[in-house]
Amino acid sequence: MDVGYHSYETESTHTAGKVITCKAAVAWGPGQPLVIEDVQVAPPQKMEVRVKILFTSICHTDLSSWKGENEAQRAYPRILGHEAAGIVESVGEGVEDMKIGDHVIPFFQGECGTCICCRSQKTNLCQKFGVNPLKSVMVNDGKTRFSTMDGNPIFHFLNTSTFSQYTVLDSACVVKIDTKAPLEKMSLLSCGVSTGVGAAWNVANLQPGSSVAIFGLGAVGLAVAEGARVRGASKIIGVDINPSKFFKGKAVGITEFINPKDLDVPVHEKIGAITVGGVDYSFECVGNLEVLREAFLSTHTVTPSSYHPASDFPVSSIVVPL
Repeated sequence: MDVGYHSYETESTHTAGKVITCKAAVAWGPGQPLVIEDVQVAPPQKMEVRVKILFTSICHTDLSSWKGENEAQRAYPRILGHEAAGIVESVGEGVEDMKIGDHVIPFFQGECGTCICCRSQKTNLCQKFGVNPLKSVMVNDGKTRFSTMDGNPIFHFLNTSTFSQYTVLDSACVVKIDTKAPLEKMSLLSCGVSTGVGAAWNVANLQPGSSVAIFGLGAVGLAVAEGARVRGASKIIGVDINPSKFFKGKAVGITEFINPKDLDVPVHEKIGAITVGGVDYSFECVGNLEVLREAFLSTHTVTPSSYHPASDFPVSSIVVPL
């Protein structure tokens, strides 16, 4: 999609500083069907950005929050969604690194740039804008920017709330991208792809020639494979119970596939046999305790006889958050 800056700047002159009425998918309760309805979106306040969402994806985190599996995280009505791509409609006071018409993607893991975590080279967490499933309002004033047509507040989700035609985000949770990048594909960068590639590049710091096992070949797992391929991994083993994932995995660099349903031995034993003792790096991209155990045991730093869940955590095993 090619959206010209000048045409969008003209469009924004009619909406900047005003409340926008648009469509959004609103969750009214745990497990209740999302309702597409008109909502009101207030203008961005200090250090905030209002974005016109053009494309948004669905992640398993959205599903879990919609179900309300964790009662402490429930906040309704709420607008979910965190993988998206769009265009800046207007900016609040103090925002200098973005302007009307910029192509952007939201990030639920924001960066203030000044806290002790942001200044550290060992973490990408942020004390102010980090992931907080309990957070449902804006940092600036503790209020929402969404409301129903009769003025009642609608809560935010993961700093993003992208299941809306317009959303307001803290500028720390928005990243500008090249206008030549196809927005319909960029939404995955705001969660799945960055999570998987980041796990391979930044968390594991995967080295050329390494062997890798990836448990779960969803969007995150396939992104791990792509990150491992680019880093020069010599062997990339994909593990999944869905055979259709194997074709997709091959396209991003997976060299061998294992379907646990086809084995008569535990997965870690199979991986140990084809890697002479285990892989250098193992990534768990499912969110299942038993799969996590297999991922740990698949590295060459742990053997079944020496594995003690309370004490043995090989540094070469990476749990990828979903």
